Amino acid sequence: MINTRFIPFALLRLGLLISILLPAHAGAGTWQNNQSLGGFNTVNIYTPDSNSSIGEGKALLIVLHGCVQPVSAYLSANLEAAAERHGMVIAVPDAMNKAGFSCWSYWQGAKSRSNGDYKNLIALAQTMANDATRNIDEQQVYIAGLSSGAAFANTTACLAPDVFAGMGISAGPSIGTSSNGALGPCETANVAARCAQYGAGYSSYFDTQLASIAQGDQDSTVNLCYNEQNASGMAELYGVSELPASQVISDGPSRTADETLWQDGRVSKLWFNNVDHAWSGGAGASGAYISGNSINYADYLGEYFATYNLRVDRNTGPALSNINVQVVGNTIEVSGTAIDAQGSVSQVLISYAGSNDNLQSDTSSVNSAGDFTISSSALTNDLYKVTIIATDNAGKDSAPVIRYVRIGPPPAPAAPTLSNILVSVSEQCATLSADVADINNDIATVTVVFGATSIPAALQENRYVATGCALPGGSNSATITAVDDTGLSASETVEFTIDAGKTATLDQHISAGRLAYTNYANCYLEYSTSAFTLREVSANSSQCQWQDSDASCTGPVQACSADGSTGGQPPPVDENTCVQYSTYNYYHKMAGRAYSTGNPYAPDYFAQGSDAPLAGSTYGITMLNSTDNNQWQPGNCP
Repeated sequence: MINTRFIPFALLRLGLLISILLPAHAGAGTWQNNQSLGGFNTVNIYTPDSNSSIGEGKALLIVLHGCVQPVSAYLSANLEAAAERHGMVIAVPDAMNKAGFSCWSYWQGAKSRSNGDYKNLIALAQTMANDATRNIDEQQVYIAGLSSGAAFANTTACLAPDVFAGMGISAGPSIGTSSNGALGPCETANVAARCAQYGAGYSSYFDTQLASIAQGDQDSTVNLCYNEQNASGMAELYGVSELPASQVISDGPSRTADETLWQDGRVSKLWFNNVDHAWSGGAGASGAYISGNSINYADYLGEYFATYNLRVDRNTGPALSNINVQVVGNTIEVSGTAIDAQGSVSQVLISYAGSNDNLQSDTSSVNSAGDFTISSSALTNDLYKVTIIATDNAGKDSAPVIRYVRIGPPPAPAAPTLSNILVSVSEQCATLSADVADINNDIATVTVVFGATSIPAALQENRYVATGCALPGGSNSATITAVDDTGLSASETVEFTIDAGKTATLDQHISAGRLAYTNYANCYLEYSTSAFTLREVSANSSQCQWQDSDASCTGPVQACSADGSTGGQPPPVDENTCVQYSTYNYYHKMAGRAYSTGNPYAPDYFAQGSDAPLAGSTYGITMLNSTDNNQWQPGNCP
């Protein structure tokens, strides 16, 4: 891998421009809204399908809202596009200890890792990074914010430089300033000294921390002086000098930002052109204090952090090429080339594994050109798996190269063997994997048939894998077939069950009883009027709940549907069966059990079918019963 920190910055800007102009991944990752995590009651979390281009797993960016700005504003700030392009989980917490105008209280309280929302933010970052299911690289944890959220993010990153590898400070007053400084004249602050004081005991981590400082050039709320004061202060703390040239970053002719960098990209300063006091979300961004007039700042941060992160091991290990494996008498000769871009190759390890667990190995050095040749000792007649791995001077291994060769005459042809066949189901997709072996190692094809669709299986490590999607609900089967070069074959069939769920719009799900209006806002923010799928899951020993794929849109805990496919509606009833519901009149109307007439602000409600009047108006609570799900009457079942 090329170390991008040493690429001419013009090329990096081209890469950022391309990433900004690319369309967002439609329907790729997922939002989980209103999560309780890390000391916060409300955190909106977006998890992308992609991984970071560096390190192991995904990055994490925590974004802090500004004063009077709801966290829901960031649901329309193009954070999803940035997350997908850079493999970056994004978490937007709602401050727990708010000051006036719902600000993060950066000017109040002790600046301490164990105090208030500083403690909560550190806990949020560590909880998410330590959760193996999130696959977050702890060396790629970052924090950003707008206005009071920016000042609070800066303070938190100074308190915990060991936790946060970088920060994105947008339109934030300098750390340690008063609340008056946010709206009035610029307050002078020694940012470097204050940050160093906050991070006492963790100062070595400032050597590898990054800081992006940004502000709209039309900001009429927070004094523009803070952008320069914050950037120069963090640069002083890091001990880096400003580079002489600046550049314009463009997301189309009307959305630009001016950028200045310090040595090794440790600090960047941005001016969002034509942006007032707002988070810069790029084209199409909207919402409270969200601007679409300049570039996508979250996307910029994803690129900036991935380019300059000093904590991620960028050593990719040696690269093997020109590998040749041949049999010479009763020995195996291996030759090839091993090159390490970041250092040197210390050794090449070759192992020979036979069918009877007779394992041997040899090591070789490389010459000045990276070439190597080595011959094994005498080996018995057998089929051997030859594995070649090169190791560099830092102990990093190359990807293994595997070859199969036979010493002695081959055995008679025999059909392949299938073993360890497994099927895993995810929504309406099923993945079949199996071990496929052949005594002569001459497997020609492995295919898996899902229903009427045949899919070639791919070799992943030591197993063949194939996935079929859009499978029908209920019982399914898949047949795996392996064929060798002589035409001999083996097949196995496995059965599995697909839960196809129920796909409908939000109002349709509510009418069907799968959802209720108590969670309407979460579901509407995620799906609006589009159709989406719910599946019924067990909530306890006797009841069920309908939920979407990430459980961010859920229905009430209620009786399970009769066969898992009735959509939550009561099962068909005969004339001797009665069902009853007690809820607000409006919800009865949306479920089809009532209708309304008259004043739209205080309508009259009537039971569907019987036309019986319901007490109260929209928020009147009524019990309705029915024996046929068509004609409804007030009161309990008889």
